[in-house]
Amino acid sequence: MNLHGWIIYNGYLPGNKFLDFAEWIQDAALKQNIYTDIYKNNELFTFLSTDSLDLISENKESLPDFVMFTDKDIYLAKQLELMGIRVFNSAVSIEKSDDKISTYQTLAANHLPIPKTIVAPKAFVKSELFNPKDFRDSINSLGFPLILKEAFGSFGEQVYLVHSMEEALEKLFELHGIPFMLQEFISSSHGKDIRLQVVGDEVVAAMTRHASNDFRANITAGGTMNKYQPSREEKATAVAATKAIGADFAGVDLLFGPDNKPIICEINSNAHIRNMFDCTGINVAEYMIDYIKDTLKIEDTK
Repeated sequence: MNLHGWIIYNGYLPGNKFLDFAEWIQDAALKQNIYTDIYKNNELFTFLSTDSLDLISENKESLPDFVMFTDKDIYLAKQLELMGIRVFNSAVSIEKSDDKISTYQTLAANHLPIPKTIVAPKAFVKSELFNPKDFRDSINSLGFPLILKEAFGSFGEQVYLVHSMEEALEKLFELHGIPFMLQEFISSSHGKDIRLQVVGDEVVAAMTRHASNDFRANITAGGTMNKYQPSREEKATAVAATKAIGADFAGVDLLFGPDNKPIICEINSNAHIRNMFDCTGINVAEYMIDYIKDTLKIEDTK
């Protein structure tokens, strides 16, 4: 079967890294004689009516056999699924990954290791009724230093380390009106973590990330990387985390807990893979394409 796929990325984000990721996938597919078209999400408009689910696009021709969805536009991903197209990753898994509160709730429900986390009450807008002192008991239960983390964010941004009650209360005022959480700081992992790339049931590549002047280890924030051979426990934790949110593949970030026990920091359903290749020489895209081919073959026989 000659497969035809789409690769979708966000057309509104600046820089070339998002197109680069899409082209990386496209090159891997072409090596296996799979033809793909790359679309920006703003080239595919979702159309809904009483009698129709469709896409409006100037360039769209026939619908694909599959979509590699490298964006977080869950409405578009869901539309494609409703139209009968297999989407990697699914809209549900992208949504769970994108919303870190939902991520931690899902991981906790599956008894997977996470930092102690307290979710801030929902506030739809900034309110004069907000009193940051309401958080004192929660803050005291977690202790300092303390992480304050917005539910939505990427590349290590929207994550804040506070060291005192005064600093915490000031940051709470800033965050009020958006979803966020309070989280214990894993001091044993200060400035370092592990990124493991999961495809299906296996970890296909891993690296450590280190920052000399930041509590976050993200490469985008200036961290360095080294090839890493994860332990059996680290691999199992990363695969279990990916499966918990229903993803086909993901970049899982693990913290070094006490006694080097892995603690899940984040699951990225749209993890970019160029840094992983630069660090390890492993082209994760090739594993992704193999997985897509095998999955479609299995699902086609059902």
